[in-house]
Amino acid sequence: MKGKTIVVTGANSGIGKATASGLAKQGHRVVMVCRSREKGEEARNEIRDSGAGGQLELEVCDLASQAEVRGLAARLSESYPSIDVLLNNAAVMPTSRQLSLDGIEMQLAVNHLAPFMLSQLLLDALKRADTARIVTVSSKVHHRGAIDFDDLQFERGYSTMRAYAASKLANVLFTFELARRLKGTTVSANCLHPGVIATNLARDWGVVVSFLWKTFTKNADKGARTSIYLATSSEVEGVSGRYYDDCREARTSTIARDAEVARRLWDRSVELTQLSADEMVPAP
Repeated sequence: MKGKTIVVTGANSGIGKATASGLAKQGHRVVMVCRSREKGEEARNEIRDSGAGGQLELEVCDLASQAEVRGLAARLSESYPSIDVLLNNAAVMPTSRQLSLDGIEMQLAVNHLAPFMLSQLLLDALKRADTARIVTVSSKVHHRGAIDFDDLQFERGYSTMRAYAASKLANVLFTFELARRLKGTTVSANCLHPGVIATNLARDWGVVVSFLWKTFTKNADKGARTSIYLATSSEVEGVSGRYYDDCREARTSTIARDAEVARRLWDRSVELTQLSADEMVPAP
């Protein structure tokens, strides 16, 4: 997959930055989606200074805002004749319950609903490529996750880790349902566990926890390997609806493979994002 156009969200730090760097070094055009222009420019300059040969472009978007997600999708669809890979990498994990600009619990908004929206709003651009891939970064912590349809936004007792695990489970459920809906098209959908990575995800947890997190976890370059593999490897050409760990297919939790739960989550996600029928991937 030489010279492809690849969109990477959350590309200014951690796994996203390492992924963007690795893809640029392979010679791809990488569109770095970052919340802050300043941090995005800084990351892009650092990747360029490292000798990456690909074309690096920057898009600024706060994925916690559905209006901004729509704006990003519109700009990308207009700017590029086709998009070969959408890599949904961005995630947040605040220490207390926070709401997005749309009044939605922040982890649900950024970790699940943003990739849910962006994947579908960019589908026409992805279909314009000969073959295209949607890759979503989940986590092994999805095994600890549960989807409570009566309290999807954790209004009754918030726990950072329970909300995070639920959002990562949502990533897997979404990927599998998306793959079912994309069957017969030229677009595939897969997700992955990157490893326990030393990123800025724990930046709000305090000095001691952040130090331990970064001391006993992988570096971001290692964490980016599976993302890069799923985005570019010929070994997974045409493979869809799978979950990977360390560049190998891995087993998910039982609930992650429940098609009925996936469909219910899809329907609730449509309600929360207000996607119209013509914006969505149709049911199989």
